[in-house]
Amino acid sequence: MELVDEQKAYYDARAGEYDEWWFRTGRYALDPEARRRWMADVAETEAALREFGPAGEVLELACGTGLWTHHLARLGGRVTAVDASAAMIARNRARVGGGVTYVEADLFAWTPPAHRFDVCFFGYWLSHVPDDRLAAFWAMVATALRPGGRVFLVDSQHPEPLPGHVQERVLNDGRRFTVVKRFWQPAELAAYGAGAGFALDVRVTTHGGILYAAGRRTG
Repeated sequence: MELVDEQKAYYDARAGEYDEWWFRTGRYALDPEARRRWMADVAETEAALREFGPAGEVLELACGTGLWTHHLARLGGRVTAVDASAAMIARNRARVGGGVTYVEADLFAWTPPAHRFDVCFFGYWLSHVPDDRLAAFWAMVATALRPGGRVFLVDSQHPEPLPGHVQERVLNDGRRFTVVKRFWQPAELAAYGAGAGFALDVRVTTHGGILYAAGRRTG
């Protein structure tokens, strides 16, 4: 199985337990102080998204279980949410409760519709894009956006890269998968974005748990 196919299979299988990681429950539980820092970083990122103000036609890539979709929908945008996993989309629908257009599609093969979006959002996705697909991914984002369209992304933060930008993941039932996982550094991401035609303001949350960036298509 190719790495991107294994990654796709992993996230489909993980749909039912993904939120355990985000809310730090079950085997992802943290001690009280560590959990406080994590939730403070989450709140800081959510506040940054509110300040960014996604509006108009909003495209969410790799929408997952809806942890960000429900924010995007509440903030006034008309959201189109894309994910390769039917299981993820089902959980997303249940969380958001309507008002979102869903597309089940592999983002490495998906072609955006002819109409252009005002905003593109992707949470915890860029770190899973292999190096040899980065140029095509950013080109797809540019194609999806109107001239001057905006982008907001959220992702993992870690000061050290993983060897080969890959990581083994284990599900609650013990199944093991290997996925792409690149820990982008702020300056590195800003420079790459500039080369891809995007001006990105990249930041790390106060406690270092989350990287996020807001920007605009310049190309």
